[in-house]
Amino acid sequence: MTERAPVPRANVLGIGVGAIHLSQAVELILSGVANGDHGYITVTGVHGVMEAQADAELHRVFDRAWLVTPDGMPMTWVGRWQGHREMNRVYGPDLMRDIFHATRNGEVRHFLYGGEEGVAERLKALLTQRFPGTTVCGIYTPPFRPLTEDEESELEDIIRHAAPHIIWIGLSTPKQERFMAAHFGRLSCNFLIGVGAAFDMHSGRKRQAPLWMQRSGFEWLFRLCQEPRRLWYRYTVYNSLFVVKILMQLLGLRRYSIEP
Repeated sequence: MTERAPVPRANVLGIGVGAIHLSQAVELILSGVANGDHGYITVTGVHGVMEAQADAELHRVFDRAWLVTPDGMPMTWVGRWQGHREMNRVYGPDLMRDIFHATRNGEVRHFLYGGEEGVAERLKALLTQRFPGTTVCGIYTPPFRPLTEDEESELEDIIRHAAPHIIWIGLSTPKQERFMAAHFGRLSCNFLIGVGAAFDMHSGRKRQAPLWMQRSGFEWLFRLCQEPRRLWYRYTVYNSLFVVKILMQLLGLRRYSIEP
């Protein structure tokens, strides 16, 4: 196994976010598969960073990740402010799309974990239709609760027989990050990648924001209008607190360190 070069990182309130762009993320992950690397990858925006501010264990989950990608324009803006001029958003649905496109020869095996009932089945059908030759070797729709010991054993057996290289995790933040950190050493794969709402978006269950909203940092408003009851706290309280905290960091009024 070849040791990979360190990935430069932006310091976003003490979370080390990879100072990369989409094509670099795809290349890193596929090179990691080829080299036999193992770990989990978090696709992280303001929500994840803010959840970690008051949760030391979640902060450690991000610290131990094989790669943290900047899923959100605020991550990118902070990174560029810190001198990472080429840093750009690595959006979960885009990352999933581009990796599936790059693995149409079938050599990299994919497994889909998450989503509501029927979502993973539909997602598998649509992805294999859109990217002929792609290998989706299994799916698993978990219950909306922690897995029992028997379910944990069953999942491990399913994964062992499916032999995926990448397990895509379609849960919400921070649930998917905790799941990956707890399971990456137990499930037989190279990488677990948490992409959250990408399952719903690629399956057609939810609409993506227009490209101009994604690039301008207003995707949160689009999603808030779609699901106001579920997302109002995340996008009003967390976003406001993030602005205050990041301004204090950038102005040197508050200092944060990131794990080496």
